[in-house]
Amino acid sequence: MTKRYPGTTIEVLAMKKGSSRLLFDGIFAAGGVTLSQVSNMTGLEPYLIQNWVKRKFVSSPVKKLYSREQFARIIIINMLRESLQIDSICNLLQVIGGEIDNELDDLIKDDELYHRYCDMVCDGEIDISDKAIVSEAAHNATQDFEGKLPADRQKLVKILQIMLYAHTASKLRDSARELLSTLQ
Repeated sequence: MTKRYPGTTIEVLAMKKGSSRLLFDGIFAAGGVTLSQVSNMTGLEPYLIQNWVKRKFVSSPVKKLYSREQFARIIIINMLRESLQIDSICNLLQVIGGEIDNELDDLIKDDELYHRYCDMVCDGEIDISDKAIVSEAAHNATQDFEGKLPADRQKLVKILQIMLYAHTASKLRDSARELLSTLQ
């Protein structure tokens, strides 16, 4: 089975802590990326990405180039959209990023959230049936996080747990569909 970075079509042999940061450094070494590049790396149709920009889920690209932050937000939405309703994703994005065009009210930058999620899941499968293990994994991923308010770290822990449950649910659904297709 081919492993991919969560929310992308980008294949990886083994995900290690920090590898998503290195990936982003390579992708954005020359600046932003185009809509077609974002589409290729996420498997999303360009019109869908443009719709998310139009609906203010993602800020508008500058000079037709998407930034690290925008790319990460698109990946996060892509990871969650198969298992959470769009209203729920919007609520989550509001907690993460506040107003779309105001970085000062962000709990955490989207790319940093994505990297923390990747670091959390890189060591292998987390037993999602054990809430204590999920909580511990999220706490470990936020050890060095310092928010503006004392409650910010706890919010980030919950957000990472939500992302894990939603992403896992999506993968399980895909496995069920694949197995179902073998019966026909």
